Amino acid sequence: MPRVRRRTRTAALAAALALMTTGAIAVSQTATAGVTSLSAAEAAAPDLYVDPTTQAYAAWEAASGQDKDLLAKIALTPQSYWVGNWADADHSREEVADYTGRAAAAGQTGVLTVYAIPGRDCGNHSGGGVPESEYARWVDTVATGIEGNPVVILEPDALAQLGDCDGQGDRVGYLRYAAAALTDAGARVYIDAGHSGWLSASDAARRLQLIGFTDAVGFALNTSNYQTTADTQAYAEQVSSQVNGRPYVIDTSRNGNGSNGEWCNPRGRALGEQPRLVDDATSLDALLWVKLPGESDGACNGGPAAGQWWQEIALELAANASW
Repeated sequence: MPRVRRRTRTAALAAALALMTTGAIAVSQTATAGVTSLSAAEAAAPDLYVDPTTQAYAAWEAASGQDKDLLAKIALTPQSYWVGNWADADHSREEVADYTGRAAAAGQTGVLTVYAIPGRDCGNHSGGGVPESEYARWVDTVATGIEGNPVVILEPDALAQLGDCDGQGDRVGYLRYAAAALTDAGARVYIDAGHSGWLSASDAARRLQLIGFTDAVGFALNTSNYQTTADTQAYAEQVSSQVNGRPYVIDTSRNGNGSNGEWCNPRGRALGEQPRLVDDATSLDALLWVKLPGESDGACNGGPAAGQWWQEIALELAANASW
């Protein structure tokens, strides 16, 4: 039977605007244990949820002296929660329910990154993903765990890598299905479209139009990459103009010094602008920290496996930040 839409696009936009004006500054009691005042990052993003279960938060709690001050820049900044446990859909649902439940209880917006597309990362450092026959069921299961109205970044690199390797199945169909299922569950979905140094604006727009925006709100750029905010926004406005003015979000977690042309644990980079919701004359909806700074891109440039905590690079990113 046809899917029943939980919220119209108009209602979703109204909810987003309401979030932008609430001005709530509290984070969860767990997240603020031992903290006597809001950090600059928290104050800059009062509506976005700070997760006290990240590897950065644990490292900050264990640190002392200058390291503690530097790690606070990461640990106390709102970041995305990545969902990609394809081996156990029920466990993924429980993770999502826990994270979004905590964000909703705090009266704040969580950010989820859904990352389990078949043929993920074309077998590179973050290779894996759900088997083709299981993806729809996995997405449906994850969607049942959503509480409140989180932002969702849908499948980093999936659209930019479309057709680049075998094992992708009906990738366009998978992305359409996921956008619909997650939107129906209450999420505000942005389809990842690579970054300004990857596809041309016209190619990114063409690929986004393959998925369409019947369900997704807009698109996401620079996930886990280092392109400057200025360059990314100029590129994003070009893409947006070719997809009927759709809004977008930008990952600024590690782009403070821009890109040196490397994508895997490049040195000399810096934390970028702090996350914030945006309501201006452009199509930019938010600056977000999608990639978690301090978590390795993969076993390259001296780093551990993808997703593992690497304190050396975390401290470097924080020390190089301009704030």
